[in-house]
Amino acid sequence: MFEKNRKIIMAGFGLTVAGSLLLGAPSLSAEGSAKSVPESKLEAYIKFTKILNLIQNQYVDEVNTTDLIDKALKGLMQNLDAHSAFMTAKDFKDLNIQTKGEFGGLGIVVGMRNGALTVIAPIDGTPAAKAGVKAGDIILKINDKATLGMSIDEAVNLMRGKPGTPITLTLVRKGSPKPIKVKIVRDIIKIKSVKPKVIKLGKEGEILYLKITSFDAKVVDEVKKAIAEHPKAKGYIIDLRNNPGGLLDQAVGLLDLFIKKGTLVSQKGRNPEENQVYKAHAKGTDTHTPIVVLVNGGSASASEIVSGALQDDRRAVIIGEKTFGKGSVQVVVPVGKGQGVKLTVARYYLPSGRTIQNKGVTPDILVFPGKVTREDNDTLSIKEKDLKKHLKAELEKIDKSKTKKHPNMKSSENNTGKAGQAASKNVIPQKQIDNDLQLKTAIDVLKALILTSERK
Repeated sequence: MFEKNRKIIMAGFGLTVAGSLLLGAPSLSAEGSAKSVPESKLEAYIKFTKILNLIQNQYVDEVNTTDLIDKALKGLMQNLDAHSAFMTAKDFKDLNIQTKGEFGGLGIVVGMRNGALTVIAPIDGTPAAKAGVKAGDIILKINDKATLGMSIDEAVNLMRGKPGTPITLTLVRKGSPKPIKVKIVRDIIKIKSVKPKVIKLGKEGEILYLKITSFDAKVVDEVKKAIAEHPKAKGYIIDLRNNPGGLLDQAVGLLDLFIKKGTLVSQKGRNPEENQVYKAHAKGTDTHTPIVVLVNGGSASASEIVSGALQDDRRAVIIGEKTFGKGSVQVVVPVGKGQGVKLTVARYYLPSGRTIQNKGVTPDILVFPGKVTREDNDTLSIKEKDLKKHLKAELEKIDKSKTKKHPNMKSSENNTGKAGQAASKNVIPQKQIDNDLQLKTAIDVLKALILTSERK
């Protein structure tokens, strides 16, 4: 999901519901001649009113007119594109809660891809991520209800529920021979949008690792804070993997921290009022610290704008897998009684003029998930000059293992261990790096960038 951080009131939105069904294209009469737009609109109004009256008067059960109109609007918006939607009062309230960084549910962002309900990204640390849900999974069933023909809003409403209640998702995953059933327990989703860590480089210093889980209203401030708290960092790794997007102003604000001049992103729509260009500002910009950005198939929308703009500006090296490809603009329009409409009004364009809609961002260095392979530690791989010294050290190890440790010494070691754990709490351990080939590649590339910049 990617909404602009604003609400607009559309001129003429107070027209009848039938008026909102218009596509504005001229129709052909039986004689083959194009009818005037007013005439075509009038016929559309009449057709809609006839069908509405037919349902009200002859449908087997008595129906509420307001419910009928709401269902018609839902169907209309759903058939425009995968991101436009009519929102009930509950949907509208949930949207406002989500952009503030706290909401209930499973912790996944979903979208429609080729008509199938698809996981764009599981959010780190949430029940869905812990249960093993992955970006690209197709949700075939929610509990026992098939998702075929189901709208995104319907699916989201089914997946939401009281914290502590269980739900089962049936997933179709690429490479898996049969559907996978995943049991998840709902919870209140509290998102910490920016998670800073440190990667030690030894003599070369340290790297600041910034895991950004979503672009909520706190991202730019949190990144600034992390950078200020790590002034000795020689480079930054911005991890946007499985980041489904968020607020446009936060994506622009993040880019403005690292790009000094020129266009950051632009948008173009049918109406000139939707055409906007977002420019960089020189004040407070860091143009020197080397940056590497990590992306994958779960990186969407705002994540693609950030990674794509940094790539176009040659400000960062992009590593990982091709991104999701969500480059359209939605505005949220209140329509009274707490309801709203989410409408696609434009597409985003990167500084080079390319669009990410249905294309995504292709990384500079393509790296698939995996582990770092190392040689067997049991293999004796020492130099001739070190052989005698090495064997002597091995004998000392054997002798020490036979000697009982003094109790006081043990206590001292334990205290040191706790202090060491506290000091290294914010440091990414080597084991985590070895289990993440994409991260290891990012570190290696950033090391090279740091060395190059220092020599310059």
